[in-house]
Amino acid sequence: MTHDGRAAIVGAGPNGLAAAVTLARAGVPVTVFEAAETIGGGTRTTELVQPGVLHDVCSAIHPMALATEFFRRFELSRRVEFVVPEASYAQPLDSGGGPGGRAAIAYRDLARTAAELGRDGAAYRRLYAPVLRRLDGVLDFALGGSMTRLPRDPLAALVTALRTVEQGTPLWGVRFRDEAAPALLAGVAAHSIGALPSLAPAAVGIVLGALGHAGGWPVPVGGSRAITDALAADLLAHGGRIETNHPISRIGELDGFRTKLFDTSTRGLLGIAGDALPARYRRALARFSFGDAATKVDFVLDGPIPWRDPRVGAAPTVHLGGTRAEIAAAEREVARGRHPERPFVLLAQPTEFDPARNPAGVNAVWSYTHVPSGSDVDVAARVIAQIERFAPGFRDRIVAHSVTTAAALSQYNRNYVGGDFSAGAITMRQLLARPVVGAEPWRTPVPGVYLASSATPPGPGVHGLAGWYAARSALRHEYGLDVPELGLE
Repeated sequence: MTHDGRAAIVGAGPNGLAAAVTLARAGVPVTVFEAAETIGGGTRTTELVQPGVLHDVCSAIHPMALATEFFRRFELSRRVEFVVPEASYAQPLDSGGGPGGRAAIAYRDLARTAAELGRDGAAYRRLYAPVLRRLDGVLDFALGGSMTRLPRDPLAALVTALRTVEQGTPLWGVRFRDEAAPALLAGVAAHSIGALPSLAPAAVGIVLGALGHAGGWPVPVGGSRAITDALAADLLAHGGRIETNHPISRIGELDGFRTKLFDTSTRGLLGIAGDALPARYRRALARFSFGDAATKVDFVLDGPIPWRDPRVGAAPTVHLGGTRAEIAAAEREVARGRHPERPFVLLAQPTEFDPARNPAGVNAVWSYTHVPSGSDVDVAARVIAQIERFAPGFRDRIVAHSVTTAAALSQYNRNYVGGDFSAGAITMRQLLARPVVGAEPWRTPVPGVYLASSATPPGPGVHGLAGWYAARSALRHEYGLDVPELGLE
């Protein structure tokens, strides 16, 4: 059944496409407008360094792809092939890690992880075991929508909150005696750019770590664009349209559409629709702040990374920065507007798990490091030195590399203001008010206008949830419809 009133989606990232799929499956005629030549936003895969060698442009490994409600309903695991390694992520150390004292590994098996953490293993297990026992409730609390609603599982919310307070304050050292377990926690918390310890990165780390010990951190075969392709194919199959190279500069260009959903930053929405928005809402959007940024360094190697501890090669994601104290020091430097000499580096090595993606003998390595907002500094030498620290001989295997500075990242994707790929700083205030406090923060005060990006709950990540929640709200308020089923037909 087709319903009157066309819908326009501005932005074809995973949230925009999730919104489009949801509306199209309900019978709403949908057109997606994308400013770039290709769709995908943070889920693109292309030749970045050398012809014929594929790198993920933004996201590479997807902790939420098999765990969140939207992708479960969409049955993403039946549409895209994923490899889910036994090891989710690794934290190389100069000392104090596993056998030989070189690394801590987060396995899907919590008991195995704890066993390799030595005398801190039992404490690490006690940290995560209650979270894993109530994981559905934890995910509902963290990712279930507006933070103003009551959690379905209050005990799960309490467990999450207690561990967030512990790991997000100076209490973060009370549980452990050695270096490995704290470093493992710091590395996953540092996915959320910000000073450590602090509450918002701790909350992100607890949730991502729990996913690593539950379903694992999947690698999409063929690259992140496989997720984009699956969403786009479903949209087109249900009558939707996608127009690339079609930027929208003012809301009047969409006058023919009843409903308008913006997969944009708050700044993007202000730029397009500012005159149509009430003054109070404009002020709220203008107050929404952006955080520090990322500079990306991609490599082509002539073989696998020669990790000092070979177990690190079994993890798709590697956190490089040494001990928790070293990682915290590097993140503090970034928060002060400096480029640390020994930066925190997040590295992905998908070739180990998706060898057919590139020619035999070629290893495509993805990495980024945190830098001050808008940075145009080439930090490749510092990134290489940090990798070399834990993988002697890495430098000799580099065939080519490419640097995308924070400034260039901002130009690549309009949502990444200053190179902030979260579309807004991850702070406790901006998790509660993202960008405003309310039962439906995706719905703006203007009838038919919705914000459907990472600037709304539940925030950043490839999960499609912000778009799904915005589309559900639009279906109720603009069309009087319930949420459609999203499974394969």
